[in-house]
Amino acid sequence: AGVPPADMAPAAVAPAAVAPAAELPGPDLAPAAARPRSTPPVRALARVLGVDLSHLTGTGPTGLITREDVRAQLARPAEELAGPEPSAEELAGPEPSGATQTSGPGLRETRSPIRSVRKHTAAAMVRSAFTAPHVTEFLTIDVTPTMELIESLKTNRSFQGVRIGILAVVAKALCLAVARNPGVNTRWDEAAGEIVQFHYVTLGIAAATPRGLLVPNIPDADGLCLADLATALAGLTEAARAGTTSAASLRGGTISITNVGVFGIDAGTPILNPGEAAILAVGGIRRQPWEHNGRIALRQVMTLSLSFDHRLVDGEQGARFLVDIGTILADPAMVLTMV
Repeated sequence: AGVPPADMAPAAVAPAAVAPAAELPGPDLAPAAARPRSTPPVRALARVLGVDLSHLTGTGPTGLITREDVRAQLARPAEELAGPEPSAEELAGPEPSGATQTSGPGLRETRSPIRSVRKHTAAAMVRSAFTAPHVTEFLTIDVTPTMELIESLKTNRSFQGVRIGILAVVAKALCLAVARNPGVNTRWDEAAGEIVQFHYVTLGIAAATPRGLLVPNIPDADGLCLADLATALAGLTEAARAGTTSAASLRGGTISITNVGVFGIDAGTPILNPGEAAILAVGGIRRQPWEHNGRIALRQVMTLSLSFDHRLVDGEQGARFLVDIGTILADPAMVLTMV
């Protein structure tokens, strides 16, 4: 699954512009409409946690916002924090074409408004990072047999006109592993006080676009054969690049995959898509020395990274799920022992 810094420059005040001391407001005496009443440490905590103080009602003396108020905001259900669903235009609309230049030739910085997809993605990732306890496990495997399978499918009549890549095989392996480890395909419903178990897989595929990160979904991916999964993946990729991804396809995911290997990355710790229990990161495939049949040989090796919500998935469950995926990719024939 895939954070611009915000620079702040202090403003200088000319001596002649300073008002008499009696007219200067104190640090927290500004009208409530302009800035919620709080202390500097509380405002710093809110910035770190991504909490908007203007949405809070203080429980401290005379309505002062406290640290407990900020932390309580994070404990609210993710659906409540998210607010209304963004429209299709907000999610898929073009980014602003212009950026504000702060100087002429040789400019030292350019500022662009945070809008559209990137704004919604940033808000969702902050909510996920601070509401779900993330744990990440890693598994490095020899995927040479899978790469040989993909090569052989190019000449198979059943797959004519279908481009099978490593992501399609990983997606199929994940769906098979979900059937054996259903705990990773769940959701924590804070408002209802329930754990929701999904008996289907709506598979999210993280896609980097010029407008930011999108995670369109493949509904009922667990019921698709390898060829149909590959076709669905190709359709998602084409729509993401063309900017035609629908708002409906961005909602309702149950588990996700992010392919960081296409950027030359070996592994990472992906952040969960909000409302999902697990996300799998697929690393790059590299030829490197590896033990094979009792000898050292050059093999095609890949690292898988699984992040999961520890409220829903414990370490053993996550490990079993990850090992099942790795077993299929290391030896596709092992599928016969799993179904």
